[in-house]
Amino acid sequence: MRRQSVADSLRESERLRVASLTAAERVRLALELGRRSLESYCATSGLAPERARVLLERRAQAGRRKSRCLEDLLA
Repeated sequence: MRRQSVADSLRESERLRVASLTAAERVRLALELGRRSLESYCATSGLAPERARVLLERRAQAGRRKSRCLEDLLA
């Protein structure tokens, strides 16, 4: 049998910890992680938070397929 790596063990314990959270706690965690990620991006890029947020949103949208429904709503 294969021994579990340290990384695998940490991933599993984190998965179990998150699974034990309530829905509200998971939402708070997601928002906190997003805030910390934006802060890190701002610190490394030198961008203001609002400008960094816009650039990150554009990047996230770049690979997505266009939605006819959304285009109809915006037209």
